[in-house]
Amino acid sequence: MQHTVTWLDRLRIERVVWSLDQRLYDLPSRTRVARRREVRVNLLAAAAEVGAAEAVQRLGDARALAEEYLAAELGDGPRHSWTAALVFLFGTPLLLNFFLSEATNAYQQALTAPGGHADGAYSWNGVTWLQNPLDFVVHQGQVTHTGGAWSPLVYVLLLVGAVACGRLWRALPRRRSPRPTASADGLGG
Repeated sequence: MQHTVTWLDRLRIERVVWSLDQRLYDLPSRTRVARRREVRVNLLAAAAEVGAAEAVQRLGDARALAEEYLAAELGDGPRHSWTAALVFLFGTPLLLNFFLSEATNAYQQALTAPGGHADGAYSWNGVTWLQNPLDFVVHQGQVTHTGGAWSPLVYVLLLVGAVACGRLWRALPRRRSPRPTASADGLGG
């Protein structure tokens, strides 16, 4: 019996396809798009035959299907994660800037503590290995400071941390060992 695929059925199918697509972001872009199209075409064909609800139910869980696609394409086991690498790469500077500015503010408040007449120029080495030295100028209770940029080590740690958090070495193409070729007598070469 042929079923008519309504716009509501198409929305149901698109929701399933979108849910699957969100779980396939570790795949290369072209492969992910091809899998999405394949599932959409198959669901539309099945919806025309047995109805959209039955077609979606027969497809099963989108999470399990995505895991099967990922395992078939990338193999079992842990995979790289661009999301984890980007979260580390953009989240760490926010936290680092917060803590470094708090340390700078603490030193500045120490210079302008009540009861002290600390007019003059002062230098602070900053947080060791993370920050360049800071120069403070205190004049009539007002403080200005310069310096305090990240040290080169911070940039190296950001790069290494992003690679480590995202396990990005797993995104590199793998070398495959050459397979033996079959000879004319069928014994391999």
